[in-house]
Amino acid sequence: MRAPFDTFAMRGLSLTVLLTLAACGTTPHKPASNNVPLPSGGKVKVPVRQDPTLPVLPAAGSGRGGYYKDDGPGDNPPANLRDVPDAEVRNEPYSTRSNRPYVVFGKTYTPITDNEPFKQKGTGTWYGKKFHGQRTSSGEIYDMYKMTAAHPTLPIPSYARVTSIDSGEQVIVRINDRGPFHATRVIDVSYTAALKLGFLGKGSHQVVVERLLPADIDAILAARAAPKPVPSVVAISIDTPVETGAVAQPEVSTQMLPVDATVAMPAPEALASGFYLQLGAYSRADNAESGRSRLAPYAAALGTLGVVQAGNLFRLYGGPFSSRAEAARAAANLPESTGIKPIVIQR
Repeated sequence: MRAPFDTFAMRGLSLTVLLTLAACGTTPHKPASNNVPLPSGGKVKVPVRQDPTLPVLPAAGSGRGGYYKDDGPGDNPPANLRDVPDAEVRNEPYSTRSNRPYVVFGKTYTPITDNEPFKQKGTGTWYGKKFHGQRTSSGEIYDMYKMTAAHPTLPIPSYARVTSIDSGEQVIVRINDRGPFHATRVIDVSYTAALKLGFLGKGSHQVVVERLLPADIDAILAARAAPKPVPSVVAISIDTPVETGAVAQPEVSTQMLPVDATVAMPAPEALASGFYLQLGAYSRADNAESGRSRLAPYAAALGTLGVVQAGNLFRLYGGPFSSRAEAARAAANLPESTGIKPIVIQR
Protein backbone atom coordinates (compact mmCIF):
# COMPACT_ATOMS: atom_id res chain seq x y z
CA MET A 1 0.00 0.00 0.00
CA ARG A 2 1.20 3.48 -0.73
CA ALA A 3 -0.53 6.26 1.13
CA PRO A 4 -1.26 8.91 -1.51
CA PHE A 5 0.78 12.10 -1.40
CA ASP A 6 -2.32 14.19 -1.89
CA THR A 7 -3.90 12.74 1.24
CA PHE A 8 -0.77 13.59 3.23
CA ALA A 9 -0.77 17.08 1.81
CA MET A 10 -4.39 17.61 2.72
CA ARG A 11 -3.86 16.70 6.33
CA GLY A 12 -0.46 18.40 6.48
CA LEU A 13 -2.02 21.62 5.26
CA SER A 14 -4.92 21.49 7.66
CA LEU A 15 -3.15 23.96 10.00
CA THR A 16 -2.33 26.53 7.33
CA VAL A 17 -4.45 26.39 4.19
CA LEU A 18 -7.56 24.61 5.45
CA LEU A 19 -8.15 26.15 8.88
CA THR A 20 -11.85 26.19 8.16
CA LEU A 21 -11.84 22.43 7.64
CA ALA A 22 -9.73 21.11 10.48
CA ALA A 23 -9.01 22.17 14.03
CA CYS A 24 -5.52 22.57 15.42
CA GLY A 25 -3.33 19.48 15.06
CA THR A 26 -2.42 17.46 18.11
CA THR A 27 0.43 15.15 18.92
CA PRO A 28 -0.46 11.60 17.85
CA HIS A 29 -1.40 9.23 20.64
CA LYS A 30 1.53 7.05 21.65
CA PRO A 31 0.87 3.32 21.81
CA ALA A 32 1.20 1.66 25.17
CA SER A 33 4.79 0.76 25.93
CA ASN A 34 5.77 -2.88 26.02
CA ASN A 35 8.82 -2.15 28.18
CA VAL A 36 8.46 -3.84 31.57
CA PRO A 37 10.38 -2.29 34.53
CA LEU A 38 12.82 -4.51 36.45
CA PRO A 39 13.50 -4.35 40.21
CA SER A 40 16.99 -3.04 39.41
CA GLY A 41 15.51 -0.07 37.64
CA GLY A 42 16.21 -1.31 34.12
CA LYS A 43 13.67 -2.47 31.55
CA VAL A 44 13.22 -5.58 29.48
CA LYS A 45 11.38 -5.45 26.16
CA VAL A 46 8.56 -7.97 25.92
CA PRO A 47 7.80 -9.08 22.34
CA VAL A 48 4.38 -8.01 21.07
CA ARG A 49 2.33 -10.75 19.43
CA GLN A 50 0.47 -9.49 16.39
CA ASP A 51 -2.90 -10.89 15.41
CA PRO A 52 -1.98 -13.78 13.05
CA THR A 53 -5.09 -13.14 10.93
CA LEU A 54 -3.78 -9.73 9.79
CA PRO A 55 -1.69 -9.49 6.62
CA VAL A 56 2.01 -9.03 7.24
CA LEU A 57 2.97 -5.55 5.98
CA PRO A 58 6.33 -3.73 5.90
CA ALA A 59 6.64 -1.44 8.89
CA ALA A 60 5.92 2.27 8.56
CA GLY A 61 9.09 4.15 7.74
CA SER A 62 10.89 1.03 6.53
CA GLY A 63 11.03 2.23 2.94
CA ARG A 64 9.85 -1.19 1.79
CA GLY A 65 6.14 -0.72 1.68
CA GLY A 66 5.75 2.09 -0.79
CA TYR A 67 4.17 4.22 1.93
CA TYR A 68 4.55 7.98 1.82
CA LYS A 69 7.24 8.83 4.37
CA ASP A 70 6.29 7.23 7.68
CA ASP A 71 2.69 6.29 6.95
CA GLY A 72 1.64 2.67 7.08
CA PRO A 73 0.35 0.08 9.58
CA GLY A 74 0.46 0.56 13.33
CA ASP A 75 2.99 -1.21 15.52
CA ASN A 76 0.49 -3.19 17.57
CA PRO A 77 -2.98 -3.41 15.96
CA PRO A 78 -5.84 -4.45 18.26
CA ALA A 79 -7.09 -8.02 18.06
CA ASN A 80 -10.23 -9.10 16.18
CA LEU A 81 -10.34 -6.12 13.83
CA ARG A 82 -12.26 -8.18 11.27
CA ASP A 83 -15.13 -8.27 13.76
CA VAL A 84 -15.37 -4.49 14.14
CA PRO A 85 -18.94 -3.58 13.14
CA ASP A 86 -19.80 -1.01 10.48
CA ALA A 87 -20.14 2.60 11.53
CA GLU A 88 -23.26 3.20 13.61
CA VAL A 89 -25.38 5.37 11.34
CA ARG A 90 -27.49 8.23 12.60
CA ASN A 91 -28.95 11.39 11.12
CA GLU A 92 -27.13 14.43 12.43
CA PRO A 93 -26.66 18.02 11.23
CA TYR A 94 -23.81 18.76 8.85
CA SER A 95 -20.89 20.80 10.11
CA THR A 96 -20.97 24.38 8.85
CA ARG A 97 -17.20 24.78 9.15
CA SER A 98 -16.31 21.50 7.44
CA ASN A 99 -18.61 21.88 4.43
CA ARG A 100 -17.42 25.20 3.02
CA PRO A 101 -15.78 25.29 -0.43
CA TYR A 102 -12.01 24.95 -0.23
CA VAL A 103 -8.99 24.88 -2.54
CA VAL A 104 -6.25 22.22 -2.71
CA PHE A 105 -3.49 22.26 -5.35
CA GLY A 106 -5.31 25.03 -7.21
CA LYS A 107 -8.57 23.09 -7.49
CA THR A 108 -11.77 24.20 -5.77
CA TYR A 109 -13.85 21.55 -4.03
CA THR A 110 -17.46 22.25 -3.08
CA PRO A 111 -18.83 19.82 -0.49
CA ILE A 112 -22.29 18.37 -1.04
CA THR A 113 -24.95 19.79 1.25
CA ASP A 114 -28.15 18.64 -0.50
CA ASN A 115 -29.94 15.31 -0.26
CA GLU A 116 -29.37 14.12 -3.82
CA PRO A 117 -28.13 10.55 -4.48
CA PHE A 118 -24.39 10.18 -4.98
CA LYS A 119 -22.57 7.16 -6.40
CA GLN A 120 -19.10 6.88 -7.94
CA LYS A 121 -16.55 4.29 -8.98
CA GLY A 122 -12.80 4.59 -8.69
CA THR A 123 -9.75 3.61 -6.70
CA GLY A 124 -10.06 3.30 -2.95
CA THR A 125 -6.93 3.67 -0.76
CA TRP A 126 -6.25 3.72 2.97
CA TYR A 127 -4.31 5.85 5.44
CA GLY A 128 -2.91 4.88 8.79
CA LYS A 129 -0.15 5.50 11.33
CA LYS A 130 1.01 8.88 10.01
CA PHE A 131 -2.38 10.41 10.82
CA HIS A 132 -3.49 8.19 13.73
CA GLY A 133 -4.31 10.50 16.66
CA GLN A 134 -4.40 13.65 14.51
CA ARG A 135 -7.51 15.77 14.10
CA THR A 136 -9.60 15.17 11.00
CA SER A 137 -11.41 17.86 9.02
CA SER A 138 -14.44 17.33 11.26
CA GLY A 139 -12.41 18.06 14.36
CA GLU A 140 -12.66 14.43 15.49
CA ILE A 141 -9.52 12.48 16.30
CA TYR A 142 -8.56 10.04 13.55
CA ASP A 143 -8.55 6.44 14.76
CA MET A 144 -7.25 4.08 12.08
CA TYR A 145 -8.95 1.17 13.83
CA LYS A 146 -12.48 2.59 13.50
CA MET A 147 -14.79 2.54 10.47
CA THR A 148 -14.22 6.00 9.02
CA ALA A 149 -13.13 7.53 5.72
CA ALA A 150 -12.02 10.71 3.97
CA HIS A 151 -13.80 12.02 0.86
CA PRO A 152 -13.31 15.28 -1.06
CA THR A 153 -16.97 16.36 -1.24
CA LEU A 154 -19.35 14.11 0.72
CA PRO A 155 -20.91 15.96 3.65
CA ILE A 156 -19.17 15.96 7.03
CA PRO A 157 -20.41 14.12 8.96
CA SER A 158 -22.20 11.59 6.78
CA TYR A 159 -22.12 7.89 5.94
CA ALA A 160 -21.31 5.92 2.81
CA ARG A 161 -21.52 2.31 1.71
CA VAL A 162 -18.25 1.21 0.11
CA THR A 163 -18.14 -1.94 -2.00
CA SER A 164 -14.93 -3.50 -3.27
CA ILE A 165 -15.50 -4.63 -6.85
CA ASP A 166 -12.52 -6.99 -6.58
CA SER A 167 -13.43 -8.80 -3.35
CA GLY A 168 -17.17 -8.17 -3.24
CA GLU A 169 -16.92 -7.08 0.40
CA GLN A 170 -19.06 -4.18 1.57
CA VAL A 171 -18.81 -1.82 4.56
CA ILE A 172 -20.46 1.32 5.90
CA VAL A 173 -18.08 4.10 6.99
CA ARG A 174 -18.45 7.49 8.63
CA ILE A 175 -17.15 10.38 6.51
CA ASN A 176 -15.25 12.69 8.85
CA ASP A 177 -12.22 13.83 6.83
CA ARG A 178 -11.18 15.33 3.49
CA GLY A 179 -9.09 13.67 0.77
CA PRO A 180 -7.80 12.11 -1.39
CA PHE A 181 -7.02 14.72 -4.05
CA HIS A 182 -6.14 12.67 -7.09
CA ALA A 183 -8.04 12.23 -10.35
CA THR A 184 -8.45 8.45 -10.04
CA ARG A 185 -8.74 8.06 -6.26
CA VAL A 186 -12.20 8.49 -4.85
CA ILE A 187 -11.91 7.67 -1.14
CA ASP A 188 -9.39 7.06 1.65
CA VAL A 189 -10.67 4.56 4.20
CA SER A 190 -9.30 3.62 7.60
CA TYR A 191 -6.94 0.68 8.21
CA THR A 192 -9.82 -1.45 9.56
CA ALA A 193 -12.17 -0.59 6.70
CA ALA A 194 -9.44 -1.54 4.19
CA LEU A 195 -8.90 -4.82 6.05
CA LYS A 196 -12.61 -5.69 5.86
CA LEU A 197 -12.78 -4.67 2.19
CA GLY A 198 -9.85 -6.93 1.38
CA PHE A 199 -7.24 -4.47 0.14
CA LEU A 200 -5.10 -3.79 3.19
CA GLY A 201 -2.13 -5.66 1.71
CA LYS A 202 -2.54 -4.41 -1.85
CA GLY A 203 -3.06 -0.82 -0.80
CA SER A 204 -5.94 -0.13 -3.16
CA HIS A 205 -8.96 -1.66 -4.88
CA GLN A 206 -11.57 -0.57 -7.35
CA VAL A 207 -14.57 0.43 -5.27
CA VAL A 208 -18.08 1.81 -5.53
CA VAL A 209 -18.89 4.61 -3.09
CA GLU A 210 -22.57 5.26 -2.41
CA ARG A 211 -23.82 7.98 -0.11
CA LEU A 212 -26.41 7.00 2.50
CA LEU A 213 -29.13 9.63 2.42
CA PRO A 214 -31.19 10.52 5.50
CA ALA A 215 -34.02 8.30 4.22
CA ASP A 216 -31.59 5.39 3.83
CA ILE A 217 -30.39 5.86 7.41
CA ASP A 218 -33.98 6.00 8.68
CA ALA A 219 -34.68 2.72 6.88
CA ILE A 220 -31.58 1.06 8.38
CA LEU A 221 -32.49 2.18 11.89
CA ALA A 222 -36.11 1.06 11.43
CA ALA A 223 -35.03 -2.34 10.14
CA ARG A 224 -32.70 -2.85 13.11
CA ALA A 225 -35.44 -1.90 15.57
CA ALA A 226 -38.14 -4.09 14.00
CA PRO A 227 -38.68 -7.69 15.16
CA LYS A 228 -36.75 -10.05 12.90
CA PRO A 229 -38.72 -12.93 11.34
CA VAL A 230 -36.89 -16.16 10.64
CA PRO A 231 -35.23 -15.43 7.27
CA SER A 232 -35.32 -17.76 4.30
CA VAL A 233 -31.82 -16.60 3.40
CA VAL A 234 -28.93 -15.24 5.46
CA ALA A 235 -28.68 -11.51 4.75
CA ILE A 236 -25.28 -9.80 4.79
CA SER A 237 -27.07 -6.59 5.77
CA ILE A 238 -30.73 -5.81 6.28
CA ASP A 239 -31.37 -2.28 5.20
CA THR A 240 -33.99 -2.47 2.45
CA PRO A 241 -37.27 -0.81 3.45
CA VAL A 242 -40.62 -2.12 2.29
CA GLU A 243 -41.50 -1.16 -1.26
CA THR A 244 -37.91 -0.24 -2.17
CA GLY A 245 -38.39 -1.91 -5.50
CA ALA A 246 -41.15 0.51 -6.49
CA VAL A 247 -38.98 2.71 -8.68
CA ALA A 248 -39.33 4.67 -11.86
CA GLN A 249 -39.70 2.35 -14.81
CA PRO A 250 -36.70 2.11 -17.15
CA GLU A 251 -37.16 3.46 -20.64
CA VAL A 252 -37.82 -0.03 -21.98
CA SER A 253 -41.30 -1.33 -22.66
CA THR A 254 -41.99 -4.57 -20.79
CA GLN A 255 -45.31 -5.20 -22.55
CA MET A 256 -43.49 -6.71 -25.55
CA LEU A 257 -41.30 -9.04 -23.48
CA PRO A 258 -41.98 -12.76 -23.85
CA VAL A 259 -43.93 -14.35 -21.02
CA ASP A 260 -40.95 -16.47 -19.95
CA ALA A 261 -38.44 -13.58 -19.84
CA THR A 262 -38.02 -14.28 -16.12
CA VAL A 263 -38.72 -17.39 -14.12
CA ALA A 264 -40.02 -17.41 -10.56
CA MET A 265 -37.63 -18.76 -7.95
CA PRO A 266 -38.48 -22.05 -6.29
CA ALA A 267 -39.74 -22.24 -2.72
CA PRO A 268 -37.24 -21.03 -0.11
CA GLU A 269 -36.30 -24.52 0.97
CA ALA A 270 -35.34 -25.35 -2.62
CA LEU A 271 -33.11 -22.33 -3.20
CA ALA A 272 -29.72 -23.34 -4.52
CA SER A 273 -26.65 -22.38 -2.51
CA GLY A 274 -24.84 -19.31 -3.72
CA PHE A 275 -24.90 -15.53 -3.66
CA TYR A 276 -27.95 -13.46 -4.60
CA LEU A 277 -28.87 -9.81 -5.01
CA GLN A 278 -31.85 -8.61 -3.01
CA LEU A 279 -33.46 -6.08 -5.33
CA GLY A 280 -36.50 -5.07 -3.30
CA ALA A 281 -38.85 -5.97 -0.46
CA TYR A 282 -42.61 -5.52 -0.81
CA SER A 283 -45.67 -5.83 1.39
CA ARG A 284 -47.77 -7.08 -1.55
CA ALA A 285 -47.08 -9.87 -4.00
CA ASP A 286 -48.41 -7.94 -6.99
CA ASN A 287 -46.00 -5.07 -6.32
CA ALA A 288 -43.14 -7.55 -6.17
CA GLU A 289 -44.18 -8.97 -9.53
CA SER A 290 -44.33 -5.46 -10.97
CA GLY A 291 -40.83 -4.84 -9.71
CA ARG A 292 -39.65 -8.02 -11.36
CA SER A 293 -41.22 -6.95 -14.65
CA ARG A 294 -39.49 -3.57 -14.49
CA LEU A 295 -36.10 -5.26 -14.06
CA ALA A 296 -36.71 -7.85 -16.75
CA PRO A 297 -34.64 -5.89 -19.32
CA TYR A 298 -31.61 -6.42 -17.06
CA ALA A 299 -32.21 -10.13 -16.39
CA ALA A 300 -29.15 -11.13 -18.44
CA ALA A 301 -26.89 -9.36 -15.93
CA LEU A 302 -28.93 -10.00 -12.80
CA GLY A 303 -29.53 -13.71 -13.34
CA THR A 304 -32.85 -15.38 -12.66
CA LEU A 305 -35.31 -12.89 -11.18
CA GLY A 306 -37.72 -14.30 -8.65
CA VAL A 307 -39.93 -13.43 -5.71
CA VAL A 308 -39.67 -15.28 -2.40
CA GLN A 309 -42.08 -14.75 0.47
CA ALA A 310 -40.48 -14.28 3.90
CA GLY A 311 -43.04 -13.65 6.62
CA ASN A 312 -45.20 -10.74 5.51
CA LEU A 313 -42.73 -9.53 2.93
CA PHE A 314 -42.19 -10.53 -0.70
CA ARG A 315 -38.51 -10.18 -1.58
CA LEU A 316 -37.23 -9.84 -5.13
CA TYR A 317 -33.93 -11.62 -5.81
CA GLY A 318 -31.54 -11.98 -8.72
CA GLY A 319 -29.02 -14.78 -9.06
CA PRO A 320 -27.52 -17.06 -8.11
CA PHE A 321 -23.89 -15.97 -8.49
CA SER A 322 -20.90 -18.18 -7.88
CA SER A 323 -19.11 -15.67 -5.61
CA ARG A 324 -19.76 -12.52 -3.62
CA ALA A 325 -17.43 -10.63 -5.96
CA GLU A 326 -19.48 -11.67 -9.00
CA ALA A 327 -22.68 -10.55 -7.28
CA ALA A 328 -21.08 -7.22 -6.30
CA ARG A 329 -19.96 -6.61 -9.89
CA ALA A 330 -23.51 -7.26 -11.12
CA ALA A 331 -24.84 -4.81 -8.53
CA ALA A 332 -22.27 -2.16 -9.47
CA ASN A 333 -23.20 -2.44 -13.14
CA LEU A 334 -26.93 -1.98 -12.57
CA PRO A 335 -27.84 1.42 -14.09
CA GLU A 336 -28.49 4.17 -11.56
CA SER A 337 -31.66 5.05 -13.46
CA THR A 338 -33.36 1.98 -11.97
CA GLY A 339 -33.18 3.49 -8.50
CA ILE A 340 -32.35 0.04 -7.10
CA LYS A 341 -29.75 -0.43 -4.34
CA PRO A 342 -29.01 -4.15 -4.35
CA ILE A 343 -27.85 -6.02 -1.25
CA VAL A 344 -25.59 -9.06 -1.57
CA ILE A 345 -26.88 -12.04 0.42
CA GLN A 346 -25.62 -15.59 0.79
CA ARG A 347 -27.70 -18.74 0.89
